[in-house]
Amino acid sequence: MILVNRVRRFSAVVAASAVLAVAAPAFAQDISDAHLKAAREAVAAIRATDMYDGILPQAAAVLKAEMIQKNPDLQDVITQTVDDTTLKLAGRRADLEKESALAYARVFSVEDLNAIAAFYNSAAGKKLLQDGVIVTREVGKAADIWQRGVARDLAEQAATTLEELIKAKGLVPPPAPETATDGDAPSAN
Repeated sequence: MILVNRVRRFSAVVAASAVLAVAAPAFAQDISDAHLKAAREAVAAIRATDMYDGILPQAAAVLKAEMIQKNPDLQDVITQTVDDTTLKLAGRRADLEKESALAYARVFSVEDLNAIAAFYNSAAGKKLLQDGVIVTREVGKAADIWQRGVARDLAEQAATTLEELIKAKGLVPPPAPETATDGDAPSAN
């Protein structure tokens, strides 16, 4: 009974999500078929939705684990039922592709989308998609090293310039921070 109630609640959440997804903005109708086609090609070329491929399998794995934990004696039935249902829902992946294409179509012109698709379908674009993560990681490392170097040089050069200005103008420099302990205090001569 607990299992059935949990499945019903899960189904209600899924149904509510579906209703919200169907209630797409009205301005999506203003996008021509050619514009949407170009957007779909760009989305496919840049693999914009690939990162979401694991959502359904992960949701299925979590659901199976929860249901099996509550009813370990039904493990085989739960596994088969969730797997079958997952396969039935796999076709809804096209909804994500459509919504992604609409998002791109709202921002980019047909010409822009065609250029994006052409680039990412080229050898250079494919190489960028394949190796871009490696380059981004290396650029991040270089930026970290650069940041530390710039901060160090800024502090050193600003301190040197400040000392020179203080000496040239006869100003009293700010007291240096004390590093001595009470026992090592300098004597007043």
